[in-house]
Formats: sequence, structure tokens, C-alpha cells
Amino acid sequence: MSLTANWSYPTAIRFGAGRISEIADACAVAGIKKPLLITDRGLADMDITSKTLDLLEAAGLGRAIFADVDPNPNEKNAEAGVKAFKEGGHDGVVAFGGGSGLDLGKLVAFLAGQTRPLWDFEDIGDWWTRADSDAIAPIVAVPTTAGTGSEVGRASVITNSVTEEKKIIFHPKFLPSVVICDPELTVGMPKFITAGTGLDAFAHCVEAFCSPHYHPMSQGMALEGMRLVKEYLPRAYTDGADLEARAHMMSAAAMGATAFQKGLGAIHALSHPIGAIYHTHHGTTNAVCMPAVLQFNKPAIEGVLGHAANYLGIDGGFGGFCAYVDELNASLGIPKSLGGLGIENPDVDRIVSGALIDPSTGGNPIEMTEENTRRLLLNIL
Repeated sequence: MSLTANWSYPTAIRFGAGRISEIADACAVAGIKKPLLITDRGLADMDITSKTLDLLEAAGLGRAIFADVDPNPNEKNAEAGVKAFKEGGHDGVVAFGGGSGLDLGKLVAFLAGQTRPLWDFEDIGDWWTRADSDAIAPIVAVPTTAGTGSEVGRASVITNSVTEEKKIIFHPKFLPSVVICDPELTVGMPKFITAGTGLDAFAHCVEAFCSPHYHPMSQGMALEGMRLVKEYLPRAYTDGADLEARAHMMSAAAMGATAFQKGLGAIHALSHPIGAIYHTHHGTTNAVCMPAVLQFNKPAIEGVLGHAANYLGIDGGFGGFCAYVDELNASLGIPKSLGGLGIENPDVDRIVSGALIDPSTGGNPIEMTEENTRRLLLNIL
């Protein structure tokens, strides 16, 4: 089977090894003549970034980069990115990297033409309608990890550096015009990033599959996304040069992000405030939270995860699925508690209150209250 394809769902996706060579054509399709490549500091000086800039420059599209992006991007990064976009006279963004680079890149393209402040567009009710849709710059997204799936998402997760809260900024036009999924760009990921991002994709699929909301298309995508992670994340972790495994993990990441239109849950509701306050890696935090959240939701998800276990070839129904998650985490070096992430004496009250106002709570199969969320967090600690 050839792992090269062009997909039109949920947006135009050019999938396959070596397809970063099409970056200039992707910009032309998106209507971008002077792109600003936005990525994070860690990627700024890497070969894959330099080669992408070479391709843009050779096509007459300039060689502009903005990389002042934190691992958990915030409003300060956004302000600096918008300034660079405007001062450079850019007309579009190439969002390049993992979740931080992709989220910040999409946000800059969104904010550059707006007159209202960032937090006016938080994902609350119909706040997204406050935006001037015609002023949103086109976006080409190029993921270099296989985790968040932000390349196919309609939102960005941005940390408020003042309140230390993660906020979701939403607009339908956050969805990039063109995506290039080139698994060769992920070959250099270190093991801990491969593990954390891969388990982020798995968490998206698991929570979407367990969400009580009705979305059969997302349900099917979440289930197959879990299978791809089960089959190929251990291979990608063991051998970073396994291009087949890297390709399937890129698919799983995009599938998880598409699937969570159905909803997320307590895993993300907890990991968002934990990450905002203690600056932990998002996917790894999800993985640490997952075993306890599965048990927390057992009364509501025992049957549905039993069906998932059957599809995945896991014996033992719900219990077998949970045992598999424990084994997978252990094999990928994931800590068993938040203490293993360096969090000592956490502010339990603050995390609980943050979790309860997080939009992800609405997709949890069991209603989250202050009392049961506190018990859940203490189990994870």
C-alpha cells in the first residue's frame, strides 16, 4: 500500500514522504505570495526548517521566519508574531512544527487583521462571530510531530500568562487551507517527544470515542485512530527512522484532532490547567492522567471501551483496555504520577477550579463536580 495520498477531508491534505517539496505550490493554492513561517524556538535552527525556507526562497516567496514561540504559547508570543507579520508586509502564514508552532501560527494569521483583543475570541458561545472573517490571512500548515493534530483543527490553545490559564480561541477559518503531512519531517523527533505526542493523539481518540455526544463519523475515526497508535507508536518509539510507522502516526494525529469535534473530557480538563501552571508537556500530562480518568469514568464507559478493546484485539474488555494503557505508558517511559513530571506540592484547589471551567468538561461521560474532580486529581497525584 502506498503511503502517499491527497485528501480533501477535513481540508486539503498532501500526505506522503517528501511532499514538503510542494510547499511553494501549497502557498500558491492558498493565495499566499509573501508567507511568514512561524515555528518554535527549538525548530528554528533545524535542518528541516532551513530546507523549508530554502524552498520558499527559491520560489520567490521570501525567507521570513518568526520563532519566538514558547512550548505553551501565550498572548505575548501572539502579540510579537502579529507585529512581525505586519511589519514584514506578509499576506499569509506557514504554520510549521508541533502544537505550539501550529497553534501560534494559526492565531497570528487570525489576529493580524482583527481590531478586537485576543480574549474576545475565546471559545464561548458565539464569540467567534465577533471576528472579521474577511481579514483572516490564509494558512498553510506543516506538522513536524504526530500528536496534537492542530494542522486540521479550527482552534488554538493559548495560555494567558497573567492568569496562567489555557484558553481555546476558535474560528472556523483557523482550519488551514492546505496541509502538508510529510512523515520525513518527524524522523528526528527524540523518543520522549515521540512518546508524548503519540499519546496525545491516543488521548484525543480515547476521549472522543467515550464522549456521550452524537457524532458517528468522529466515533469511527477515533476507533481507527486508536488502532493506528496501538500498532505504530511502539514502532516509531523504538526506531525513529521507521517511515511507515511515522506516516501512520501522522494519520492518527490528524484523525484524533478531527474526531474530538465529538468532545474531549477529564483528561484534557485536568491537563490544561496543570500545563498552564506548571509548564508540563501536554501529551505527557495527558498520558499520566489517562489511567485514573478511565477508572473515574468506568460506570459510563465500561461497555463502549469493551467494544473498542474487541476491535483493537485486546482481551478482557474494559479491564483489558485499562491494563493495555498501563503497559503502553510504562513501555514509553511515562511517569505514573504528576510527581514524575516534577510537580511537587501542587495547588489542588487551583487545578480543580481550572478543570471545572475548561471546555473539555462538557464532553466527559460523567459530570465533573468539585468533589469528584478533587478525588480524581488526588488519585493522579
